[in-house]
Amino acid sequence: MLEQIIISGFGGQGALFAGQLLTYAGLEEGRHVSWLPSYGPEMRGGTARCTVTVSDEPIGSPITDTPSAVMALNPASLEMFEPKVLPDGLLIINSSIAKKQVQRKDITTIRIPANDIARDEMGNERMSNMILLGALVRVTGVVTLDSVMKALKKNLPERRHHLLEPNRQALQKGWELAEEVTKD
Repeated sequence: MLEQIIISGFGGQGALFAGQLLTYAGLEEGRHVSWLPSYGPEMRGGTARCTVTVSDEPIGSPITDTPSAVMALNPASLEMFEPKVLPDGLLIINSSIAKKQVQRKDITTIRIPANDIARDEMGNERMSNMILLGALVRVTGVVTLDSVMKALKKNLPERRHHLLEPNRQALQKGWELAEEVTKD
């Protein structure tokens, strides 16, 4: 198994955090992992992305131009990474703000209005990254949802442990939404 995943959005959307969490979940499962962040100089609003590689074999390079999956949190990320997804790959889109229609027919596309769901159902728009991560984990099977939760508990500072349950709910919501979409 080899998954090379790009998670990309505006700074402050939690793209890097989602990637770290996915990487730590891979470690929980004894996999080979790499996490390569990239971000603009801005504190918020600039581009933030990371490449996460999870593999059963040693990883030759943490860099990829052709990811097997992309999680696009904003319109610029969708525009930039849609053409780069491998054929038969996965593109998960935060359709609350990335409205552009996908042109490719050779990839699986899942559109989830993550900001809207996070705000309206969970009361915290900042949970949108976890909703999309739950969907990504469900569709790719790269790690288990349990491993993501274990990684979250281990790596979230104790002063933030009050956010464990909201994050679990957001991950579960994304998992369920992806399950509904993949049944069709």
